[in-house]
Amino acid sequence: MKFAWFEVAALTASVANANSLAYSPPYYPSPWMTGEGDWSEAYTRAVEFVSNLTLAEKVNLTTGAGWMQERCVGETGGIPRLGMWGMCMQDAPLGIRFSDYNSAFPSGVNVAAAWDKRLAYQRGMAMGEEHRDKGVDVQLGPVAGPLGKFPDGGRNWEGFSPDPVLTGVMMAETIKGMQDAGVIACAKHFIGNEQEHFRQSGEAQGYGYNISQSLSSNIDDKTMHELYLWPFVDSIRAGVGSVMCSYNQINNSYGCANSYSLNKLLKGELGFQGFVMSDWGAHHSGVESALAGLDMSMPGDVILGSPYSYWGTNLTISVLNGTMPEWRVDDMAVRIMSAYYKVGRDRFRTPPNFSSWTRDEYNFQHSMVSEDWGKVNERVNVQRDHAQIIRKIGSDSTVLLKNKGGALPLTHNEKFISILGEDAGSNAYGANGCDDRGCDNGTLAMGWGSGTANYPYLITPEQAIQNEVLEYSNGQTNVFAVTDNWALTQMAALASQADVALVFVNADSGEGFINVDGNEGDRKNLTLWKNGEEVIKTASQHCNNTIVVIHSTSAVLISDWYDNDNITAIIWAGLPGQESGRSLVDVLYGRINPGGKTPFTWGKTRKDYGPPLVTVPNNGADAPQDNFEDGVFIDYRRFDKDNIEPIYEFGYGLSYTKFAFSDLKVTPLASSQHGEYKATTGKSQKAPVLGEPSTVSDNLFPEGIKRVRQYLYPWLNSTDLRASSGDPDYGMDSKDYLPEGATDGSPQDLLPSSGSSGGNPGLFEDLYQVTATITNTGSVTGDEVPQLYLSLGGNDDPTKVLRQFDRVTIAPGQSLQWTTTLTRRDVSNWDVASQNWVISGAQKKVYVGNSSRKLPLSADLPSVE
Repeated sequence: MKFAWFEVAALTASVANANSLAYSPPYYPSPWMTGEGDWSEAYTRAVEFVSNLTLAEKVNLTTGAGWMQERCVGETGGIPRLGMWGMCMQDAPLGIRFSDYNSAFPSGVNVAAAWDKRLAYQRGMAMGEEHRDKGVDVQLGPVAGPLGKFPDGGRNWEGFSPDPVLTGVMMAETIKGMQDAGVIACAKHFIGNEQEHFRQSGEAQGYGYNISQSLSSNIDDKTMHELYLWPFVDSIRAGVGSVMCSYNQINNSYGCANSYSLNKLLKGELGFQGFVMSDWGAHHSGVESALAGLDMSMPGDVILGSPYSYWGTNLTISVLNGTMPEWRVDDMAVRIMSAYYKVGRDRFRTPPNFSSWTRDEYNFQHSMVSEDWGKVNERVNVQRDHAQIIRKIGSDSTVLLKNKGGALPLTHNEKFISILGEDAGSNAYGANGCDDRGCDNGTLAMGWGSGTANYPYLITPEQAIQNEVLEYSNGQTNVFAVTDNWALTQMAALASQADVALVFVNADSGEGFINVDGNEGDRKNLTLWKNGEEVIKTASQHCNNTIVVIHSTSAVLISDWYDNDNITAIIWAGLPGQESGRSLVDVLYGRINPGGKTPFTWGKTRKDYGPPLVTVPNNGADAPQDNFEDGVFIDYRRFDKDNIEPIYEFGYGLSYTKFAFSDLKVTPLASSQHGEYKATTGKSQKAPVLGEPSTVSDNLFPEGIKRVRQYLYPWLNSTDLRASSGDPDYGMDSKDYLPEGATDGSPQDLLPSSGSSGGNPGLFEDLYQVTATITNTGSVTGDEVPQLYLSLGGNDDPTKVLRQFDRVTIAPGQSLQWTTTLTRRDVSNWDVASQNWVISGAQKKVYVGNSSRKLPLSADLPSVE
């Protein structure tokens, strides 16, 4: 065939396996951008810009230049004729990866633990400012995949929470902040990317697993809509400019070539107006992936560091030889440029002023091939005053799990404080001493992998506590630390003398390309790391005022010690970033009244959470199969379904004060009486064709451009398409392998639940107003998090699901009326038969309280037609 010879095996395999394995049905053509709503102005500008480009110039916007060929982790080609340099894509969801003079923010799971929309926005804005001023066009975050199906999933901490509503709200606020700062946000990883094991066959082979394809996440339609797709809807409604497709397969079709998930769900049903980019190495085909909805190939090469690309010149050829319609490439380019204009890149743009590949000031401009020596790091400091927001998120996300007899806050009157555990101290290699934080040395303030950033500094708990004591005790308090987790004798000696023993333990995880102590990204178990349980046991045996501080990526097992009478307080501090110690000390000494709530459930055993990770190939040498048999029942939903008592439930967290809830009122809104929800009908416009039809001669390699070895270009080397392609099978009739309708640019039927930017607009109509009164019955000002849960009432529905929340500050003795609303989406279920959202006839009930199991207020929900 003419271009897509590497696609045939994948297409054939999916058909052959359709009867025995989960199957992803085809959905074509790829919907073209409409420019509706808030995208209108950006779309108009993008159409004008793209209409004046040659085919190769359009292609250059879609294809990375190759791994380590430019300064960023991914960089597209530019438009040299117009003086436009390539677009820079850079990790990460908590700060700038591979950079310097940048901040290291708290992780996503901490943002979720704060339950504060304003802080999520402020963090997004601050991260966006730093990326913008380093010359980044697209910040590769935030994360809703993984959502958190598995508590031991390696990258849960990059995202927010296993609850789709909490994650969706935090995703949306983060995106708004980032894009208001002038960078394009990238919601990732779409979709079903819930574990690190087997996410890439090559990576798994490196660990000794004999598999030839990546894992398939097999997700049914109802679960997809009601759980995993939910936060991406919120991301799209927030105007996110890009979405990253994932490494895994979805129902045995690769995420970046899955026409059902990209064309139908994302672009068709949800009306996504931005562009879809591949994860690094997740692009497996040429024409197939383009027609399936992929818009940008990152970092462009077939294998990282290779001189070959599925796109680049090959994508240009596929249009010129008639395999693919030019309107599809037009749509790719328009989507990319629309996102560019929407966030104001044309106003804020500066060339990248750092190198991802070296901290040296001078080095090669093209690191992969060691060409063009020059200045690569300009060492621009972009930190501003962001330490303040980092410190506040760190303290506001701290969750007080236990506080027996008011052990906390500390008073500055303690005579002897012992600080015990490696997690209190510094990494002996330095805070950035392990590449991509790929070790568990010293205190844990972020996980490992591409979701990390370099620290400008890291304030450890030991440093912060000692500074606090020195400042306030006038030298009258003794404070000592033992940070070797196997020095139990020395720990016992200190604990036996202490008024308070502060014990620090952790549990780490990260991305699958790094193995830390046998944890291949995912955690091997839910226990504490590095002898942590013995550290706690030693301290609590010798001090009756032992306070345990946990830094972890998600839940850990604490059944053996949490109810020990000598353990007077337990704090979960998550992964708080560079201000870790100061954030914690603010809570320990009561300058900040803890208001964080756990964004996940603390179970008694791993089995309480449901099915385990897939850690052994279960489909021979073919793609391992992960059947999402738990459906929507993950985390607290499963605990409720199975009637399992957790240790600490989802949404739980103590304060230094007390709160009471009263006066629940549920009121149908007038808007809910204005007619029925109407399914979307009609057809789209036909695919727009921009500019003049391309010819071969228009796309020859331009004169005056210096060629870089292995650099991926879009231009042709000759008018002989076969010679330019390097495809040994060029000339076969590729159209025999194209799915039916894949190149059809005629008007298409609209989906019943579809609409611009998130789906049918009727779904987001407010149907109910809910009010409740919250009173601070204690003696100090504090923050409370009112949480509204809903029972949808069906036999197959969870007992209750989170639908609304807020974080409010209330003075002692004062009351506040909390008001929120419920939308049609909130009270609906996904109906597989009609492929739409419906409000079932089951009686629904509203619950309000301050955790998923402390819900003192309840009321039936009046029915709405």
